[in-house]
Amino acid sequence: METESLVRNHHIHGQQCREHQCSSFVVKHIKAPVDIVWSLVRRFDQPQKYKPFVSRCTIEGELKIGSVREVNVRSGLPATTSTERLELLDDHEHILRIKIVGGDHRLKNYSSNITVHPEIIDGRPGTVVIESFVVDVPEGNTQDETCYFVKALINCNLKSLADISERMAMQDKVVEAAMNLNNNAEMN
Repeated sequence: METESLVRNHHIHGQQCREHQCSSFVVKHIKAPVDIVWSLVRRFDQPQKYKPFVSRCTIEGELKIGSVREVNVRSGLPATTSTERLELLDDHEHILRIKIVGGDHRLKNYSSNITVHPEIIDGRPGTVVIESFVVDVPEGNTQDETCYFVKALINCNLKSLADISERMAMQDKVVEAAMNLNNNAEMN
């Protein structure tokens, strides 16, 4: 129920979808606090921090709305480059919106919205990440095939995001425990 509300409030791509396009969303629950997850997601200038298909990213000038990044894609995908524009970066609401504006791939008129929300998982701070998209259906493909392909890429990215975030959260817990042990030893 909560996830449906978050999708309705923050992910309107389906309402903007034209006849020759497809739209969907992916939800990922991550066992790491929202600040750790957001610290990775918000890095428009360094998507390779968690996106396994990105080998390199360059951006001209300072990071701001309208900034454009040139992304080099690892081999194995039907592309080598992607040109992407930052549409929205909201650190308060944890929203990142990008639009693909060029590249040698078939994702034409692609736009995605990623939101990061706190939740409790197994009694501990966790995060729910929702990524929605809209994209043109390439000639020769169906809406289902296009959505399947894009969702597979997003799922791969979000799995990597979860793995890295959860590892960072575990490292934070180890450091905190070591500091507590050290403080307790000093007090005795």
